[in-house]
Amino acid sequence: MRRPNYTDQIRTRIESAEGGSVFVSVDFIDITEKTTVNIILIRLAEEGLLKKIMFGVYYKPGVYERSNSPITPSPDDIAHALARNYGWTIIPCGETALDILQISQQWSGEWVYVTDGPYKVYTYDDSVIKFRHRANKEISKVSYTTAVFIQAIKALGKENVTEQIIEHLKTYVNENQKVQMLEEAKPVTAWVYEIIKKICK
Repeated sequence: MRRPNYTDQIRTRIESAEGGSVFVSVDFIDITEKTTVNIILIRLAEEGLLKKIMFGVYYKPGVYERSNSPITPSPDDIAHALARNYGWTIIPCGETALDILQISQQWSGEWVYVTDGPYKVYTYDDSVIKFRHRANKEISKVSYTTAVFIQAIKALGKENVTEQIIEHLKTYVNENQKVQMLEEAKPVTAWVYEIIKKICK
């Protein structure tokens, strides 16, 4: 019986992905076990099909068609890849939520998430990704979209949520997400919920 070519299977999956896609070993455990995947990812990085971000985390290089500039993954993409690899639930908090929704006016270089996993800090290039542990029940009660909005609104503060920001945030949610957000956000602080109602109007 012919032995499966795991390298070719993993290579094919990566080649079909978009430039900038982030990969970790768990993305290929339907093909073979993690130890073998890690060895193959190292080899594919040596070939140039992938670029290493940090130990066990890689991305597929690519370029934007219009500008011909390189595509690189965002820290949020990398944070989600790490969470995916270890089976964590994560929610961005504070300035990170503002960055994701593109309403931040300053960037600290740190991306901070609460997680049901352990406290961890990852550093690469000029970015730092921090995971702060919280009980699972505290971060799994609402969808990811609702959580991001709640965290962003709290980070801004009541007096800083302008009509312009509300209109901007409306572009990030469809009708189904609005219905879900209105239901999930009911337990939050009253002023936060009032803003969410305006966003979902």
